[in-house]
Amino acid sequence: MDRTLVERARDGDRDAFAVLAAEVIDRLFATARAILRDADRAQDATQEALVRCWRDLPTLKDPDRFDAWLRRLLMHAVTDEIRRGRRFDAKVRLIRHEDIVEPGTVLEERDQLDRAFRRLSVDHRAVLVLHHLQGLSLPEVAETLGIPLGTAKSRLHYAIGAVRASLDADARSALVEEVSA
Repeated sequence: MDRTLVERARDGDRDAFAVLAAEVIDRLFATARAILRDADRAQDATQEALVRCWRDLPTLKDPDRFDAWLRRLLMHAVTDEIRRGRRFDAKVRLIRHEDIVEPGTVLEERDQLDRAFRRLSVDHRAVLVLHHLQGLSLPEVAETLGIPLGTAKSRLHYAIGAVRASLDADARSALVEEVSA
């Protein structure tokens, strides 16, 4: 991030903030969507993070830490969105013919991975997304989430184990269905 741009935005320059927001909004949304698994809620969390950013930017002491600070704001907004919950979540979805998941296809694997990911707690999802999707190191993940490094390592370890267990359970279930058919 350009330090002078952050400093200008911190001093109240709306145009500088607009440039900063345009540079980060896609990454923020992708992170929020990966954790929340819902585009509408991810948009709300992203917007809330940017509003908080504009409001609290004058308090940012070190402009070089802007990215980490903004990621932390996003994690707070994601947590708030989860606490608010979803007022309405349709359980019925229209399925197009081309969306039908056939056994052994990439869509089936993606569906299994998505089910495994949804079974994780939000804390575990956040660590996985920040580390594997965003490419942050574990110390950066810990700083972003405001947790000790050991906790970040532990959450990553248990999250990976839970995903593996879920995928193994799906594979065993598919094998049982295959044998009984």
